[in-house]
Amino acid sequence: MSTATGSTATTDAILPNIYVDKRTAVALRQRTVAAWLWSARDAVIAGAAASALHGAKWVADDVPIELISAKTKPPENVITRQDRVYDGEVMRIDGLPVTSVERTAFDLGRGLIGAAVARLDALARATGVKADDVLALAANHRHTRGLRQLERALALFDPGSQSPKETWLRLMLIDAGFPRPQTQIPVLGPDGYPRYFLDMGWEELMLAVEYEGAQHADQLGYDITRTDYLECVGWTHVRVAAGHRRPTIIARVEREWDRLWRPEIGITPRRPAFAGPPLELGC
Repeated sequence: MSTATGSTATTDAILPNIYVDKRTAVALRQRTVAAWLWSARDAVIAGAAASALHGAKWVADDVPIELISAKTKPPENVITRQDRVYDGEVMRIDGLPVTSVERTAFDLGRGLIGAAVARLDALARATGVKADDVLALAANHRHTRGLRQLERALALFDPGSQSPKETWLRLMLIDAGFPRPQTQIPVLGPDGYPRYFLDMGWEELMLAVEYEGAQHADQLGYDITRTDYLECVGWTHVRVAAGHRRPTIIARVEREWDRLWRPEIGITPRRPAFAGPPLELGC
């Protein structure tokens, strides 16, 4: 990738005055580097692109590249913000200036709640970032917009989520009044070691809820064996797949919850409705 004055027979313009070899597959990494070069190497990479550089999954190749930069009038799919950045909030990854893990979480957590929690889930799974560390950083940005959204997102994120769909399902259950489900619940085998891990659920009730993604044929046998074992040791297993609608999902979980819940179990009863503003689950 290079800066130049015009395209050639072997290069294509990826951004104004930024060129890439025609043989190069342009993905998120290439777009991120191009945006930084467009800034005259003066910007800090932020947002979703920064989270990807920190190792977070589920960041689409076509996501807008966010830069903290004094430059204005960015090209298409590049966003510039003239945000204040303090000492310790920038680090280098492969030579690129990137917002620190905590600063990246601070930026991501101030968006719409569903998308923000999904981004935080992925970032925390990759880095182990802690809510307290993000809140400590936020104390230096008291007049920044979105602090309420950030606090709410930090109260909801969970590094146990393995995909945006799992985040979506977990938030749906919370929004429907269920106590916050535990994630990555270990199910022990006869040897006393974890044999399987459940996406989410309530261990006290032995009630699991899992999102089923696209299934390969060679995985079918494993899933049957897993399901049989879970039933054998007493777990109730609610499986959710693409195309299942929210009312149906909630009704299925509610039916099993009402069947299993007892006051003596010690788990918080389900609330009749979510008391706060509705969660925006568009993730």
